[in-house]
Amino acid sequence: MITESVSVPTIGIGAGVHCDIQVLVLHDMLGLSFGKQARFVRPYANLREAITEAVTKYADDVRNGTYPSHAESYSLPAEAAEEMNINVPAKNSKAEKS
Repeated sequence: MITESVSVPTIGIGAGVHCDIQVLVLHDMLGLSFGKQARFVRPYANLREAITEAVTKYADDVRNGTYPSHAESYSLPAEAAEEMNINVPAKNSKAEKS
């Protein structure tokens, strides 16, 4: 009734299809919200689950020492190490943990 009675656009969030503009919070749309969702929320993805899984895998890899690997790291070039009189461990050896 309001949309039909005013000359300015009406904006709705959960107000139904008769508004001129529909709003859906990005976090709700992407499935990043926690707790009970409002009735008008239609999640288009479940990124909360995907992000939680990715962060958990990353943390596990860091804790168990598999990330970063040598292939994912930059090392001091041999020439620079020689110039600085530094003994650089071989590429395949794992540095001792403190």
